[in-house]
Amino acid sequence: MSQPAPIPTSASTPAPAPAPVPTERLHLAMPPQHSSPEEARRHRKERLAAALRLFGRMGFEEGVAGHITARDPEFTDCCWVNPFGVPFGHITVSDLILVNQDGQVLEGRHHVNQAAFVVHSRVHAARPDVVAVAHSHTTYGRALSALAEPLDPITQDACAFYEDHALLDRCTGVTVDEEEGARIASALGPHKAVILRNHGLLTVGDSVDAAAWWFLQMERACEIQLAAKAAGNPVLIDHKSAVATREQLGGDLVAWINYQPLYTGITRDEPGLLT
Repeated sequence: MSQPAPIPTSASTPAPAPAPVPTERLHLAMPPQHSSPEEARRHRKERLAAALRLFGRMGFEEGVAGHITARDPEFTDCCWVNPFGVPFGHITVSDLILVNQDGQVLEGRHHVNQAAFVVHSRVHAARPDVVAVAHSHTTYGRALSALAEPLDPITQDACAFYEDHALLDRCTGVTVDEEEGARIASALGPHKAVILRNHGLLTVGDSVDAAAWWFLQMERACEIQLAAKAAGNPVLIDHKSAVATREQLGGDLVAWINYQPLYTGITRDEPGLLT
């Protein structure tokens, strides 16, 4: 008598793979479009409060130093900024203040940091394409600034800044006059970032998310460069490859996309910041 045919097993006849999900059903976060200035304003303020909380969580706060500004979408010569003396880790949307180019508080219940007004107002005035400006006195940013040297293309991530950041090779000190703010804006030029000698880092972007991401990445790049040079002689990425990498990674949209996990994390962990 013949033996029955063996029953196929999953090992011998693997199940067919699921059909691909149609592309139009896949979700990809992109910058939102707003139907009104009020909606855009609320969005920028939420992103600003979240970025300040992230900076606080990452130890970017040094006393009352450090500030992030966001241009108002309607009154474009005015900016929202963190109030003087309020810890980054306590900032909420309702704490933010609106300041004009004369340094006057138009909305809010706190004073403005004079350095924030002087530096940021000059940068915003010189760069109408910029929505947000970030500056703080971070450890590695200050360390590299003390060497008065730019970022080298020694990692893929650092290439985002290749030929797209500047060095203000003079000590700015405490910036409390408009001439100094104008010098910083001039040194920044068309770039996304500037290293202020003996001072720290400043980054800009066409969104709060982009400016914050560039600051985070620049601080990390400073840390890596200092560590690499302390260990030996870093190998530079060649010019052609560095430029090609910058073209892939150095745009504000790429920065916005990279920043989204951080925004999602901080707002889920600390939803009170949105009040």
